[in-house]
Amino acid sequence: MARFVVVPQWQGSPSSRAMAHIDGTDAIAGDLPRSACTFVEVPLEAGEPLGTGVLRASALIRTREALTAALDDVPAPAIVVGGDCSVSVAAIGHAAARDDGPLAVVWFDAHADLHTPDTSPSGAYAGMALRAVIGQGPAGLTLPDGAVAPGGVVLAGVRMLDPEEDELLADSAITTLAPSDLTDPKALVAAVAATGASRVYIHVDLDVLDPADIAGVSSPEPFGVTPAALVAAIGAVRAHLPLAGATVAGFTPQTPAAAVEDMGAILRIIGALA
Repeated sequence: MARFVVVPQWQGSPSSRAMAHIDGTDAIAGDLPRSACTFVEVPLEAGEPLGTGVLRASALIRTREALTAALDDVPAPAIVVGGDCSVSVAAIGHAAARDDGPLAVVWFDAHADLHTPDTSPSGAYAGMALRAVIGQGPAGLTLPDGAVAPGGVVLAGVRMLDPEEDELLADSAITTLAPSDLTDPKALVAAVAATGASRVYIHVDLDVLDPADIAGVSSPEPFGVTPAALVAAIGAVRAHLPLAGATVAGFTPQTPAAAVEDMGAILRIIGALA
């Protein structure tokens, strides 16, 4: 049976509805076998920046430590259920630290999440999460340099880039795939194979989906991926490489009834990962 680590973190989100991540996490967890879930306690307070340039950094650091400790006690590969998508940083770091060979990261997201505190328009950690994965960011919230190489990252479904992120990608070994590229799962498999990795971590920010297919995200972007294409892409990657771990994050339903309407697509994605 798959194991789930449930982390209702909201402090990394730039949204005015950031605390809706708690409701979204709880809604997903409510449809999972409780015996298969480990629940991580998230600080109630927003937190302080601690001179990092990251809003709510103190709460984020505490959650990172608690999540890492929880993952130590759960058989790999675990599926992390967030919360805002920055929960993946600690989870990927935990997977990378295992001595099981080079790690590829597939980052399904409408946004690149490649800011630093110096470039971020919001100061929110979620917009810096993938940059932190490749070892660039503030101390205490960034993986060690070399834990995940830029050439090991595939940014899939992206369609909204800030100028600073566009500039970084132009000079980076990160591979990007547009939503249209994911209509053929072989394109993603080829990109992952090109990393030379022996295992893969899959991060899914639910805003990678087209807004026609999911309502409960805080930053919807048009022309996204369909649930069928996403599920097929995940399945193709999993058939190619062993899964080192996964995240499903970014669910912010407006109401409990709206959460129910989105749950079919979300459970299909979790099923593909599990």
